[in-house]
Amino acid sequence: MPGKTRYPPENCLVFVHRGANTEAMENTRNAFDKALGYAIDGIETDVQLSRDEIAVLWHDCFLDRIGLSDKHIDDFDYHQLKALINPESESEGIMTLQDFLLTYRDRCRLLLEIKNRDWEPVARHELKIRQTLDLVGQNLDQRIIVSSFNLPSLVYAYRYNPASPLVYNFETTQTITDVRELLNTHAFLHGLCLPIANVDQAIVDLLREHGKCIAVYTCNTDSEINTALQLSVDILISDLPHQALMLRDQ
Repeated sequence: MPGKTRYPPENCLVFVHRGANTEAMENTRNAFDKALGYAIDGIETDVQLSRDEIAVLWHDCFLDRIGLSDKHIDDFDYHQLKALINPESESEGIMTLQDFLLTYRDRCRLLLEIKNRDWEPVARHELKIRQTLDLVGQNLDQRIIVSSFNLPSLVYAYRYNPASPLVYNFETTQTITDVRELLNTHAFLHGLCLPIANVDQAIVDLLREHGKCIAVYTCNTDSEINTALQLSVDILISDLPHQALMLRDQ
């Protein structure tokens, strides 16, 4: 039975979460370069749009990190963001998705999480999807995966480019019942990215039976990392890539 196949832990790919974010500002060139100092398999990063519709890398809803707790990325044009976010440091300033892809797509696998926010009109959600998929371009080796917590955005992405591998990010409140429903209603999905606390053997077996990619976030303790390895997931996302690599390669 396909669902009972066991994959060796060494097949698990370790993706660094927003770069080496304990060593440099997350989602910046410095964080990504430091991450590549380890034998990582991939980088996970986050895509948002500036007000003037430039795809940039930023995770948070707000700009708390630079003291603007009531402002979003899309409150500013790109040139304003460059002046606001570490303007004195080219390696830790705001990075565009285009520059990120040009710099890193040939160096490791990539997981691009599109952050579509509730306050944005759907037209901006769809623009973000189109920009991302257009910048990725032909992805014949599927080394670049696009993910989102916003399921309608992934449906739109599939219609826009059916060949793109798309992963749906689960919330902590979702269960195996939701997995079963998704497999029936959204069979086009390449896989799921699940909170490590929610993943068990039953979910892994169900996804394996349907040939889906299994990613887990965010594995930072030895217990979380070992759970992911024992379940033989495909992608393990961690803020501590050196620890995840050490435990995987023991």
